[in-house]
Amino acid sequence: MASTSVSRIVPASPDKVWNLIGGFDALPDWLPYIPESVAVEGGRVRRLKNPEGEVIIERLVDFNETERQYSYAILQAPFPVDTGYVSTIRVHTVPGRDDIAEVQWSGRFHPKGTATDQEVVDLFTGIYADGLDALHKTLSA
Repeated sequence: MASTSVSRIVPASPDKVWNLIGGFDALPDWLPYIPESVAVEGGRVRRLKNPEGEVIIERLVDFNETERQYSYAILQAPFPVDTGYVSTIRVHTVPGRDDIAEVQWSGRFHPKGTATDQEVVDLFTGIYADGLDALHKTLSA
């Protein structure tokens, strides 16, 4: 199983960050790559579309309000991974600071088809980094 993790310090309190990103259906509020999200199955599944119209379906597998984190599994996506993909988004406090937060986005997965571990690690490292850069930009505005 391959994995990757990306962290960024963002210019907002952990509570403000979590209020923005903590809703499972909130990706369009801060992630330009996902302009559309529709919650189904009582909010436990999200049906996403990227700018090219490709569909990504993800299931919430863990949610912890107190710890400011949730994990999800990909059920369908245009990515070269099997159904074992699980990702987690966490918001951490920064000791001694209440005006910034650390956000960590991590995932573990099995490549499928001809994709190598490194190709898929590079793909998701880029997706997470770009996403956290977009979050930083949204919170800086």
